[in-house]
Amino acid sequence: MQFGSRQLDLNCPRVMGILNVTPDSFSDGGKLYDTDSLVLDKAVRAAAEMLAAGADFIDIGGESTRPGAQPVTEQQELDRVLPVVERIASELDVVISVDTSSPKVMTEAAALGAGLINDVRALGREGAVAAAQATGLPVCLMHMKGSPATMQDAPRYEDVLDEVGGFLESRLQVCLDAGFRKGQLMLDPGFGFGKTLEHNLRLLNNLEKLHKHGVPLLVGTSRKSMIGQTLDREVDQRLSGSLATVAIAVMKGAQIIRVHDVSETADVVRMCHAVALEHKGEY
Repeated sequence: MQFGSRQLDLNCPRVMGILNVTPDSFSDGGKLYDTDSLVLDKAVRAAAEMLAAGADFIDIGGESTRPGAQPVTEQQELDRVLPVVERIASELDVVISVDTSSPKVMTEAAALGAGLINDVRALGREGAVAAAQATGLPVCLMHMKGSPATMQDAPRYEDVLDEVGGFLESRLQVCLDAGFRKGQLMLDPGFGFGKTLEHNLRLLNNLEKLHKHGVPLLVGTSRKSMIGQTLDREVDQRLSGSLATVAIAVMKGAQIIRVHDVSETADVVRMCHAVALEHKGEY
């Protein structure tokens, strides 16, 4: 798949490192801040460390989408994201993913060197489809039930697999109708976004069924509440559980794994991929 000026073979599963340039994300909010101000050098160093540890993508987000999160203004998001995109694009050889739902952030980040748009709202905001299509970049469409502020208020489904799959299929079609090529699109079932523990486990256990849409799958379970609830672990104690979900996702065909702990995840991804290749007689 072509990501701006860079190309990656997604037949080999890839690791996406999370770079939250926010003061309030659920796991690492404020990590890159000093006296309420983003420290740009610290953000670039963190990206470089993830690249050295095995990341193929750096996913930059300027708006927290944790459960209960309140939206930020477009200008706040621009101010947080664009300087980081510009610096990383000029200094590091890595695909930059921008975690945004804002049409203006999409277009301006693309102009500065971003290679992927990663939208938790699946281009649902007004003008987002047209803006994303105009950039020429690939887009990841994610399922979310409700909004970050309300999504964990007792979410209900008749059948979570059918509803998530149907939503993603409908958003794929919207994009195709708007002029996207299928080779520009990928899907994310949205673990933890408007889903109970049971919903998340069912989605992970049946992840391979989402391959019927014929596009790559991105999975993000890193440090999420599904792990904390299953193992009774706080956020900073969820590495083992996160790695277990990564192994399951890769063996079920996920092509991009979005994580906080890049080095450990890269080892798990490589090991699982080696086993998958042996199974096909290709190792």
